[in-house]
Amino acid sequence: MTQGNKQLAILVAIGQPQQADETKEHLDELAFLAETAGITTIKRFVQHLAQPDSRTFVGKGKLEEIKTFVIVEKVRNLIFDDDLTPSQLRNLEREFNTKGDESNVRIYDRSLLILDIFLWRAQTAQARTQVELARNQYLLPRLTRMWTHLERQRGGTGTRGGAGEREIETDRRNIRNQITILKERLKKIEKQQLTQRKSRGTIVRVALVGYTNVGKSTLMNLLSGSGVLAENKLFATVDATVRKVTFGNIPFLLSDTVGFIRKLPHHLIESFKSTLDEVREADLLLHVVDVAHPFHDNQLAVVSDTLQELGAANIVTVLVLNKVDLYLKANPDANLDEMKGYYRQAGYEHVIFVSAATGYNILELKKLIFEEVKKKHLQIFPNFLKDGYVFSPWPEGQ
Repeated sequence: MTQGNKQLAILVAIGQPQQADETKEHLDELAFLAETAGITTIKRFVQHLAQPDSRTFVGKGKLEEIKTFVIVEKVRNLIFDDDLTPSQLRNLEREFNTKGDESNVRIYDRSLLILDIFLWRAQTAQARTQVELARNQYLLPRLTRMWTHLERQRGGTGTRGGAGEREIETDRRNIRNQITILKERLKKIEKQQLTQRKSRGTIVRVALVGYTNVGKSTLMNLLSGSGVLAENKLFATVDATVRKVTFGNIPFLLSDTVGFIRKLPHHLIESFKSTLDEVREADLLLHVVDVAHPFHDNQLAVVSDTLQELGAANIVTVLVLNKVDLYLKANPDANLDEMKGYYRQAGYEHVIFVSAATGYNILELKKLIFEEVKKKHLQIFPNFLKDGYVFSPWPEGQ
């Protein structure tokens, strides 16, 4: 990570001419990821290929074009929009890092960049352990790159072959040992987390889910009155945040979880499954979507697929279409009722437009949550009505 020290980067992607808009959107997101990591993008290279070159991701001609730009502009970060295979990474290291320490280029693929951001953002012991485990598992087969970084950290003698290969074998053993230690540490933390969740008893649980940077944390603050970090950056929230909230006289737990993103590293999903128990064990999901984003339906699909992978696809869900103020500004003739109908046909029973920034329709969202939580509460405590329990009506102005 380069926080506090802005560095320059080139972004590299492949795509078909007919997918130009989608490729641009992917690179916009990659540039935002880089900016979150403190890296400034100054150039994008896109090559029209059906699939990445097996040797260096891009073809020979494009590679020479990139190398020339790197040398002229003294760029130190090369970021690829897809994951690099170990052999691609090894070949790219040879292509770009042959002139000694001073000219070394740090090569990222999308997963490694995301992992670095998660490592920087993680605050709790659990989140840091999860990210470190995922990062080590991801780097193990790519240890040639790791060795390049370690070599610089050790003073960069520039040795090749012999001593370097022995150091790589030592690093490989060390990283395997570290993975074992992190897995054991995570087991203990997860056991503690399970005990904490059980201690919450039978209180209804509501979880905010959605693509990264769609406004979940801002909504969390509006609904709970808490001070959860809300920034215009990707992955502003990595640790799950849980707050007890009461609407009327019905208490429930509201959790803000890590945002999803396309091509999320597999090891990261695996490591974060314990944290995402807040999602799996929820009684109600608030799926927040940035409706003003030009590709918001693609983002919605990414989140839906991830929820399916987590085993949370059948939980009752409210589709919260956030940033409607920005959407209407860009589309003044939009018919919101028609859009609601479209999403209901797609399987979303509850659809609501809101603006967390302006407060538009937040009261209606609270009322909807209140009614759904009340239903769940009665499922958990079916004798409440028989015992004469009376739910407070929704307090106007709450």
